[in-house]
Amino acid sequence: QVQLVESGGGLVQAGGSLRLSCAASGSISSINAMGWYRQAPGKPRELVATITRSGSTNYADSVKGRFTISGYNANNTVYLQMNSLTPDDTAVYYCNAETRSFLRSLINSWGQGTQVTVSS
Repeated sequence: QVQLVESGGGLVQAGGSLRLSCAASGSISSINAMGWYRQAPGKPRELVATITRSGSTNYADSVKGRFTISGYNANNTVYLQMNSLTPDDTAVYYCNAETRSFLRSLINSWGQGTQVTVSS
């Protein structure tokens, strides 16, 4: 079992910033990758950003240059720094992790989600 606990969501005005955190715990031998996804009302869940164990990052085109993903090697925590937020960034943000258990099983886990609301 792997638990992902997210924090840092909230209400912010357009142009503002927020920093999301996601801490992974449980039966974790290693983490292959962690990432953030988001889902706005009436829309499918979409990738925001991912980071691998080697530090490689990937971003959705809509957030490139505004969002930065970092972490997690030191403490199994990944961060998403979000700058220049717009109302289009309003969504529930979900943390995702691909991990290896001590029995070498590959596990894909999701957090419970944190709401980000950007007012115009």
